[in-house]
Amino acid sequence: MTGPSGRLTRVRLILVLAALTMVGPFSIDAILPAFDALSTDLRVDDASVQQTLSVYLGSFAFASLFHGSLSDAVGRKPVILTGCALYALASAWCALAPSMPVLLAGRAAQGLVAGAGMIVGRTVVRDLYDGPSAQRFMSHISMIFAVAPALAPIVGGWILGWGSWRTIFWVLAGYGFLIVLLTVVLLPETHPRSSRIPFRPKPLVTSFLAAARDPSVLRLSSAIALNFSALFLYIASAPAIVVDHLGLGAQDFGVLFVPLVVAMMLGSFLTGRLVGRVRQGAFVAAGFAIALAGSAFAVVYQATAQPPQTAWSVVPAATGALGVALIFPILTISLLDLRPRERGAVSSFQAFLSTLLNAVVAGVAAPLVSGSLVTLALVSGAFTSGALLLWLIHRRSHRAPSTRPDLPLEEPTDQL
Repeated sequence: MTGPSGRLTRVRLILVLAALTMVGPFSIDAILPAFDALSTDLRVDDASVQQTLSVYLGSFAFASLFHGSLSDAVGRKPVILTGCALYALASAWCALAPSMPVLLAGRAAQGLVAGAGMIVGRTVVRDLYDGPSAQRFMSHISMIFAVAPALAPIVGGWILGWGSWRTIFWVLAGYGFLIVLLTVVLLPETHPRSSRIPFRPKPLVTSFLAAARDPSVLRLSSAIALNFSALFLYIASAPAIVVDHLGLGAQDFGVLFVPLVVAMMLGSFLTGRLVGRVRQGAFVAAGFAIALAGSAFAVVYQATAQPPQTAWSVVPAATGALGVALIFPILTISLLDLRPRERGAVSSFQAFLSTLLNAVVAGVAAPLVSGSLVTLALVSGAFTSGALLLWLIHRRSHRAPSTRPDLPLEEPTDQL
């Protein structure tokens, strides 16, 4: 492991890495309350506005193939700095867009660079920590990161109260430049020159093909992607849930996202406190059970309650968030440990798979199913069930004592 400079504290490192991972949620969720304003101002229909999510996520997925490998070659910090600076410029482009095609092009540009902080940031965690220490550190970041999905639509709604949808993108541009400053001052370089792998097209393609052909990498990556997509379906459908089904306004997105963030923070807190004491398999099993129970409740409740009550309608999103918080740190660290020499490439592959699925969810699934809260819960439960099945298959294939994923790991000595 590579230790940071002496003046850099553990708390500061957690905060800067959490800030990096918050770029993605803010880019997606802050504009959700502005969908109606976008539709009116640019004179397009709701389906066209929904593509501001899918275009962003599609380009994010493509670029995520390269961020990790670039960081393996030139270091973590240069990739993060360049990505955040370009993200700020792309956000300004969106703020100045005179039409929907120009806005979509700006969103595509945002997606190409927004993933640098998230993907490379979690690789930094694995550079510094092993075993339960890495899982605990990842859970701390997840706890802070969990605030973003709740804050973003609320902040977006407030901005609309005194500005416009363009102001939201100006705020995102300012956030990008702020992260550049934080990275310069607080983040060390954790990938030494002696460990770097030259960035060449052939090795890059080879590493991704190797990851795609590795059954363990593919299973865990797909499980992480499906598990989060069960929650993201609710996030992408938030305008329909809040405005159409619950009859609320653009400033009321907190009714959906505040319970979501509380659940994520609770799950991250439990993971951080109990890691090393409770079997990893118990965390994962509990996460899946909670998420599926929420989906089952939603199907029964939404099919019988007319009209649906706000408090009970947010239950499936909250239970899905709790499940993600319990599952994500463990599966992510397990995934990165499968190919230690290619952690950047593996992280990029997982991000590509997850974001590509989220793009399909935002552009296809959400518009199709958000008209019915029952259908929404059924599809979300199907995603969670698929993730559970993949995890069970992976767990069964790693029954050897040296690789069993449900045994607590020894606590290593970290350098922070």
